[in-house]
Amino acid sequence: MTVVALLSVAPVIEDSMSGEVAKAVAALDDYDVAYETNPMGTVIEADDIDTLLAAVGAAHKAVDGDRVSTFLKIDDKRTVDASADEKVAAVEEHLGREARRDR
Repeated sequence: MTVVALLSVAPVIEDSMSGEVAKAVAALDDYDVAYETNPMGTVIEADDIDTLLAAVGAAHKAVDGDRVSTFLKIDDKRTVDASADEKVAAVEEHLGREARRDR
C-alpha cells in the first residue's frame, strides 16, 4: 500500500516563510518517506498511514512560531498500490502529453 499526501506547513507571519518551511521539509528526512517539494506544498509518499502521520507531525513541530498553519490532504487508496508518479502518468496518458506547461 502507498499513502500519498499533500502537506503544507508554515508559520503565520508577514515576513518570508522559506526558512521555517525548510525546517519542516528537513524534518521529513528522519522518516521512511519519499517527498517532493513544490511552490504550494510537499507531496509525501509512505508505505503506511502511521509512518506518514508521524512524518507530518514532525514537520509541523519543526516550524517555530506563535502560530503554525498546517494543511494535509491524504489519499489512502487501500485496495490498489499506486505511487504519486503513477497517478501523474495516468493523467498524462489521458492528456496525451506531459502534465506541465511552461509560460
